Amino acid sequence: MFKKSLLGAIVAAGSLIGLAPTAANAQYTAIVSTAPPAPVQEVTPPPRRGHVWAPGHHEWRGNQYVWVSGHWVQAREGYDYREPRWVQRGDGSWYLVGNTWERRGPYGDRDRDGIANRDDPDSPRNQRQARRFGPHGDLDRDGIMNKDDRDRDGDGVNNRRDRYPDDPRRS
Repeated sequence: MFKKSLLGAIVAAGSLIGLAPTAANAQYTAIVSTAPPAPVQEVTPPPRRGHVWAPGHHEWRGNQYVWVSGHWVQAREGYDYREPRWVQRGDGSWYLVGNTWERRGPYGDRDRDGIANRDDPDSPRNQRQARRFGPHGDLDRDGIMNKDDRDRDGDGVNNRRDRYPDDPRRS
């Protein structure tokens, strides 16, 4: 009996160690309903070789905004540092983006707004997809928004009579 309980304790401790967050992969995430206060004005120190200045920003802690002062961060070869900033979502909530390192290249952040291209609603690719497939998009590209289009897929069959109104290959 003692061997089984000891073995169980060792397995449990090993799984906890594997799941424990580390400084390398820990990332702050918060979605808040109240707008952040104005940033505190800080004096940016002169450049420092091999380091990047991470400006101060507000973080949400304990149901309130707390100012985190700017500090130097060791530069990483092949990566760009994304400054932390609060972004408002469509539903009115706020979330903190940036404060991360992003690999340079075509899959990075072309407009340098702190949001990766694949997640950025401002990227041209995502805007095209939103226009085409979004709730008010134009699926068949006939210039009539889906909500007003009587033939969304452009197959010549009215949506009310079409068993598959969004698939041009089937009616």
